[in-house]
Amino acid sequence: MVSVRVVFGDSRDMHELPNSSVHLVVTSPPYYNAPFDFPGLFRGYDEYLDLLRGVGRELFRVLRPGRVAVFVTMDVRIDGRLYPIVADLIKTMIGVGFEYQERIIWRKPEGYIRISRRSGVLIQHPYPMYYYPDNIYEEVVVFRKPGEWEKPPRDVMERSRIDINRFQGEKWYLSVWDIKNVLPSEKWSKYTAAYPEELVERVIRLYSYVGETVLDPFLGTGTTCAVATRLGRNCVGYEIDLELMDVIKERLGVNTQRLIDTVNYEFTTREDAKRLRTRLREEIERKLAKKNNNKG
Repeated sequence: MVSVRVVFGDSRDMHELPNSSVHLVVTSPPYYNAPFDFPGLFRGYDEYLDLLRGVGRELFRVLRPGRVAVFVTMDVRIDGRLYPIVADLIKTMIGVGFEYQERIIWRKPEGYIRISRRSGVLIQHPYPMYYYPDNIYEEVVVFRKPGEWEKPPRDVMERSRIDINRFQGEKWYLSVWDIKNVLPSEKWSKYTAAYPEELVERVIRLYSYVGETVLDPFLGTGTTCAVATRLGRNCVGYEIDLELMDVIKERLGVNTQRLIDTVNYEFTTREDAKRLRTRLREEIERKLAKKNNNKG
């Protein structure tokens, strides 16, 4: 039996977890004030970096030596200004003690991207200095906590064996992964900027063993824990937005009747949890209405 523990509270404080108790971190932090995901969530970019720094310190504390923390993120353009989130994340994580190990490009199919119409500017004005490319990728950044990692027993290693046919056939060995993104029209995308299960599965299979513990400090709709339990890993998730509790429970199948219970669930609500989704959704709807009016 595997376990899932979800704590509703600020992940800059993960006192529920002992030192060196986690084998892998997989997460996608909120995209800084992204207009159609997290509009106005942070008062400024420095506040956003303070969040990354605070969470990074706790991740360094709870992660086992030699193990990795994997972030899926990208730079964000707000009102014409491009914020260097990836570069600042790398600088921040190195600052709290991690080693910068790897960067993988997650490339999305051109037919599935959220078309930004940025490239259309040059079509309307076919001259130099009017070039604005549409974005079809995000970055998977891997950080390692210094030290030697302990190999599990031989039977656990065998149960965690990576399918070489998939590894080669799906080209996991490349530093560019072609994976379909979660569409805006899909169920979980309406709540937050969810990343695809296939991406999470690759990371969990490549960086953890069966029976180990995976942590997501920005759980969102629960993608990481849903995939981790399916792969026989325990999972701990932190999510500050209490309004996502029902969504997470649905995603994890908490209320689904099973003949045999294979997952033990625990949910904790702390005083520092917030209610954010309604406010964010209202702001997103306002921006969408304004965008549609401008089209008209």
